Order: sequence, then C-alpha cells, then structure tokens
Amino acid sequence: MKKTAGEWIFEGINGLLLILLACATAYPILYVLGASFSSPESIYRGEVWLLPKGFSTEAYKNVLTDPSIWSSYGNSIFYTVVGTALSVVLTVSGAYPISKKRFQGRVFFTFLFALTMWFNAGLIPAYLNIQELGLYNTRLSVLLVGACSAFYIILVRTNFQAIPDSLEEAATIDGANDLTILMRIYLPLSKPAIATITLFYAVSRWNGYLWPMILLKDLDKMPLQVLLKKLVVESGAGGELAAVMDITSPISQETMVYATIIVATIPMLLVYPFIQKYFEKGMMIGSVKG
Repeated sequence: MKKTAGEWIFEGINGLLLILLACATAYPILYVLGASFSSPESIYRGEVWLLPKGFSTEAYKNVLTDPSIWSSYGNSIFYTVVGTALSVVLTVSGAYPISKKRFQGRVFFTFLFALTMWFNAGLIPAYLNIQELGLYNTRLSVLLVGACSAFYIILVRTNFQAIPDSLEEAATIDGANDLTILMRIYLPLSKPAIATITLFYAVSRWNGYLWPMILLKDLDKMPLQVLLKKLVVESGAGGELAAVMDITSPISQETMVYATIIVATIPMLLVYPFIQKYFEKGMMIGSVKG
C-alpha cells in the first residue's frame, strides 16, 4: 500500500525525534568514556567534546590498582546479588497468594500493597526504625531497606493470574502442594516477568547510594556508588582550585571520576544482553490484564 504524504511527513519527523533522543542519551556516555582516556590538561582546558584528547590510560591504571575501589566494588556486587535475590523471593512470595481466588484475604492484602505506593513513612521514620532494630552500620540494613516493591508485586501477580487454573488443578490432582506448583509451573511460565523485575531490582541496587550513605559509616562496607559520590564531591571542590593544580600531571581527580564511572557501568552493560529477550514481553504484562 502506497504511503500518503502525511504518513511520510509523520515518519520523517518521528525518525528525526528518535535520532535526537538517541544522540542526547548516548552523548553523556561517550563524553565520559572519551574524558576517561584524556589527559587532565585537555579536560581542564575544555578540549574534550567526544573523542579523547591527549590519550592516556593512567586513570584506569590508578582505578584498577586502588584497594578502596576494589573493596567498594566487591560490596556493590554483594549488595546487588544478595539484595536482588532477596527482593525477587519476597516479591514472588507476596504475589503468589494474592493471585489466587481461593485466598480469602487477597483483596485486603492487595489494597495494603497498593496503599504503600501512595503513602509511605518516609526517610526519617525508616532510619529510626533501622536504628531501633540495632541494624545501623550493618550490611543487613542495606539489604532490607527497599527490599520489596509493591508495584512489582502487583506486576507479578498479574502475570500469575494469566496462567490457566487448569494447570494448577492438574498438579493438585497429582498431589502437588502450593510450593511445588509455584516452583514447577508458575515460575517457569513467568520467566519474562521475573527477568524484568530482576533487572529493575539489580539496577536499583547497583546504582543506589542514598541509603548506604545514610546507614553505613565504615568505609569497608561502602558500595561503589558512595565512593563515586565522594570522588565527585571532592572533584567539584578541587575544580575551584584548578588554577593552583598541576594540570600537566598524568592523572587528576576528574579523570579518576570518569574512569570510575565507566568501571561502575560495566556490570549492568554485561548483564542486560542476556535478559533483553525477556524485557519487552515482561514490560507488556501490566497492559494485558489488570
């Protein structure tokens, strides 16, 4: 079918807007990458726009040999892996009961879950609660705060409700209990939804710095993002003293920040391609059945 002039104009404008959006999204990443391989002199003089100027790998050498960065990297991996596993288990455990019509309190508990999306205690009460429980300055406090999302519970519940009841009935006749039905039927059929919330939880854990910064005081427990924030703050303060700094040095605080940012983004870039095939289908779950 031949396209009309209006359709050509619409597709042209739409394509142009998408190209501009892609450039606006990619440019900061490419700039940070180029700056991380540039010399401090080029950065201070504002010569770096996209490609590296005065190519140098000294910043990466310093980052990869800094014990504090490796310690923070290990902490981030721990909080991400363990925290994401905990969050997924809690989300599935909350979604499965309220997806069952036979569960008499499912409307009440669904309302309670939804209520937390509109109202929550806030930062200060949550901090006082952690302190009263004796969890301040512990890794467990970072794992527990924000461990479960009501939105993801409802998303997974919607996916569970789309699975035919006949599969559960057949499994029940064969003597399967709820745990077996969940593990053998619902979870295998819900891979897109589980992969989607796993990615969201993992990204949130990896990029999270507010609660770790508030709840932790020992440097050996700090995640990478808290260390990165410290570097950014110090770099901003040092920028005011650029006039008295030695810009001919092969490394600076700013290049250290850029190199650390690139190193910090690598894990998410490596993980995403493996679950990308589930992502689009998982995101469509909530629009199919409410």
